[in-house]
Amino acid sequence: MPSAKRIRILRWICLLSVLVLAAGPCPAETDSPPPDIRTIDVLDLNTAITIALSGNPTLAAARDRVRQARARLNQARSAYWPRIDATASGSQVSLADRTLDRQRAQARFFNPAATIEDPEEFYRVGLSANWLVFNGFERKWSNASAQVGIDQSEMGRNETRRRLMASVAQSYHAAQLARENLTIARADAAFNQRLLDDAKIRRRVGVGSLSDTLNFEIRVNAARTREIKAAETYASTRYALAAILGIADARLPATVKLAPMAVENDTEMHLPDVQPLIDYAFLHRPDILQAELNRQQAGLAVRIARAGYYPAVNLSATINGERPENAAFDREDFGNTLALGLTYNLFSGGLTRARTDEASARQAEATRQWTDTRLKAGAQVRSAHARLIAAQRQLVLQRDNARLVEKQRDLVEKEYNAGQGSLVRLNEAQRDRVTAEGRLALALISLRQAWFELKTETGQILEAYPED
Repeated sequence: MPSAKRIRILRWICLLSVLVLAAGPCPAETDSPPPDIRTIDVLDLNTAITIALSGNPTLAAARDRVRQARARLNQARSAYWPRIDATASGSQVSLADRTLDRQRAQARFFNPAATIEDPEEFYRVGLSANWLVFNGFERKWSNASAQVGIDQSEMGRNETRRRLMASVAQSYHAAQLARENLTIARADAAFNQRLLDDAKIRRRVGVGSLSDTLNFEIRVNAARTREIKAAETYASTRYALAAILGIADARLPATVKLAPMAVENDTEMHLPDVQPLIDYAFLHRPDILQAELNRQQAGLAVRIARAGYYPAVNLSATINGERPENAAFDREDFGNTLALGLTYNLFSGGLTRARTDEASARQAEATRQWTDTRLKAGAQVRSAHARLIAAQRQLVLQRDNARLVEKQRDLVEKEYNAGQGSLVRLNEAQRDRVTAEGRLALALISLRQAWFELKTETGQILEAYPED
């Protein structure tokens, strides 16, 4: 019969297992539904980013990777708990005729009334518990590594968010620029159409020439060609924007308009110092933090590999019952075993040393990758800062140039209408006006994009769009 002390140990192990099972798995994260694009009249950049963060499938996949990392941590933690297995079997044994005759003869020798049934049934049940008490701190470092893995996945998710927001901004600004180019082309077509109408009226009253009329017809057709091309580009950029936002069929509803381009403000024309931005990036950029976590995890891998130098201690307990003929077990059918074992590897062909060397090399590699990531991040912040400087200067020049060109075009038009200016000069003035307006729109968009890129390269954009 099993002792009362051993039975209490087995009962305690069973109770712990039941508690673990009752806790159940951690609840999975649920994705928040994206805003309904059909309810939006004016789509600004903030709303576009919010939609992308809610509905983009790439970001949803990053959330799934975080859940995988949490599940791996739960797997690592399970090593601290005992493993309990229950077994049951029933068998029917049919003996060979010669074996059966021999066993019957032996039984009758000792007891003439003895009988041996054939076939004979056997029933067995068992409960075993195995608990790894010590394995060279491998469980400790494996759990720490799994926890770092969660942090890595979180940083990877933030890096995906950072790059996604950068892509949304680039796509949105491209769509805004395409819309401004379309507006400029339409204004050019309308201007030349007005001049064409005036030329036709002057020709009918005998003060205009056919060459002027043909000139403005050519200019109208050229402007309308540019308008068609600009409309095509604008439609394409809207499709690209809808795709990155995760909208079904990659189509923005026709009722959704992009926000108008506001004039630059003093904050946008302010130039921040670059060194504080680099310092901020080193502390907050997800890819740098992920590289640091990779280095930490590589160090933990070295400790895990070194666990092979230590012995392993295992505690096991079993209760087994066996009964012939039927499954009506009672206490007399059970036996038990309680054992404490120690295993210490003396030689394995240098396997532990090789694993440690490999992990150490990976740690060195992770350190160099971390250094490289920091260097690249610093260069990216400096480049974004330089682009911002150029964008601010270009915007000042292009706005001033657009004002001058507009004034010049108006003067040339007045001179032409008064018969004091040439048609060629008017064409040049209008062409300069269209070019200047296009460059001004590009300069303003470049300024907004440069600011967004600078915040993206430093990681500040994650603070501007925090997670719920």
